[in-house]
Amino acid sequence: MSGHESHDLHGEVSVDELSLSAELAGGSTVAVSADIAEYALWLGDDALILSQQLGEWISRAPELEEDVALGNIALDLLGHARSFLRYAGSYDGRSEDDLAYFRDEPEFRSSWLVEQPNGDFAQTIARQLIASTYMLDLYGALRASSDETLAAIAEKARKEVDYHRDHAVQWVLRLAGGTEESRERMIRALGDVWPYVDELFRDEPLTERLGDAAVRPSSLRQGFDAVIETVFAEADLTVPEVSASSAGGRRGAHATPLGHLLAEMQVLARRHPGATW
Repeated sequence: MSGHESHDLHGEVSVDELSLSAELAGGSTVAVSADIAEYALWLGDDALILSQQLGEWISRAPELEEDVALGNIALDLLGHARSFLRYAGSYDGRSEDDLAYFRDEPEFRSSWLVEQPNGDFAQTIARQLIASTYMLDLYGALRASSDETLAAIAEKARKEVDYHRDHAVQWVLRLAGGTEESRERMIRALGDVWPYVDELFRDEPLTERLGDAAVRPSSLRQGFDAVIETVFAEADLTVPEVSASSAGGRRGAHATPLGHLLAEMQVLARRHPGATW
């Protein structure tokens, strides 16, 4: 994962600057407990898996500008992942690369939302709307964390995710208000990804134990719903009436798509462990 920098369209923070923010957080850069390290994995894995998903759109997006935009969003998320995984690994001496490439599927803590296949462009945008709205509120609240390193990473990451959400909102409005087919695809896409929303806001024992070092997921739901309601009202969309999934990504229980994604993401590092270029 090392050796990459994010130079995004909106001139925000590079990957190396995000990593540096963790090192300059004003306190120790070593995770102080197993619980802090586990929570950093939650955050890092969501960003890592979503980054990998979006990277697949490069050269496949519907417009050249979207190749660039989605690629830069993917690089932003990779920067967030690097910072969180580096911090998580500091607890037991593992590097960000160890955590990205040499953990098996049950060891990941990503949510099922980010693990869902890209599908068509509308489905990717629906997933982005949910993920970026959630992440923006999460990082905003995490800036007040009693863990100074988590707070510092969140401060930098939030500035980039603000752009990610705006990008997703504009595409939702464009697709919902476009042709009959684009609207039908947007509606179908929201129905496909909506079962995975609930997992993002489920309180887990880990966040209860961490107290003010973490963000209680359920505390973010009201703000999320308010943003979604506003976007849907402008796009003349309604919240899909679907049942919540039984997702358990925070506990290492994953659906089939993650295994396929990890196989592709990890194959080179596992075939050539320790290689550099």
